Amino acid sequence: MVLMDALLLLLIDSRAPAGAHHHSGGVEPAIATGLVRDIEDVAAFCRTKLATGGYVAAAFAAASCATALSAENAARWAELDAEYDARMPAESLRTSSRALARGLLRLLRASRPGLDTTPAWNRVQAAVPHHPLVLGAAVAACGGDPELAAKAAALASCTGPASAAVRLLGLDPLATHSLLARLAADIDGVSLRAARAARDEPARLPADSAPALDLLADVHVTSEVRLFAS
Repeated sequence: MVLMDALLLLLIDSRAPAGAHHHSGGVEPAIATGLVRDIEDVAAFCRTKLATGGYVAAAFAAASCATALSAENAARWAELDAEYDARMPAESLRTSSRALARGLLRLLRASRPGLDTTPAWNRVQAAVPHHPLVLGAAVAACGGDPELAAKAAALASCTGPASAAVRLLGLDPLATHSLLARLAADIDGVSLRAARAARDEPARLPADSAPALDLLADVHVTSEVRLFAS
C-alpha cells in the first residue's frame, strides 16, 4: 500500500478548490428527469457511474500516472488524451472534463511551486489534457502509483454525485456517507481492475459507457435553471 503524504491527501480531497464542487457528476439531470428520487436511487446511480465512466476514468488516470513515472514522450500524453476524448461522445462532458483539469492544474501550481519545471509536467500542460490525465500525473508527482491514481478517480466518480445529491434532494449527509461506505469494496475492485487494464496500449483501454448519462449531459447544459455546470 502506498503511504500518502499530506499534500497528496489535500489534492484529492473533494473540498480542494479545484472546481469539482461545481459539477454533479451527472446526477443533477438525472434528478431533473425523475430517474433519481431518493437515496437508494443515488446508490444505484453511483454504482452505474462507477462501473462505466468511473472505470474508464480510473484506467486513464492510472495510465497517466504510469506515463508520468516513466517520463515517456509527449506523443504518449496526446495519445491518451485523444483516446479519452473519443470515449466521451457528449460535448458538454468533454468541456467539463477539461475545465476540471485546468482547475486541478491551478491548484497544483499554487500548492507545489516549481512543479512546472519538471519534464513530465511540461508535457502534461502542453497537451491541455482531460481531468483523469492531470489527476494521474498529480498522483505521480506526489509520490503515488497507478493503483492509487485509479482509486482517486474511481472514488471521485461516486463522491461527486453523492455530494451533489445531498444538496439537490435534501438528503441526510450521514446516510449519504453511509452509502458511500457501502460502495468502498466496489471502488477498490474497480480501482484494481483499472490499474491492471492501464498497462495496455491507450487504444485498448476500457471504453465502458452509459449512453443515457451522455444524452442527459447534453440536455442539462441547455437547461435554463441548474445548480451545477454538469
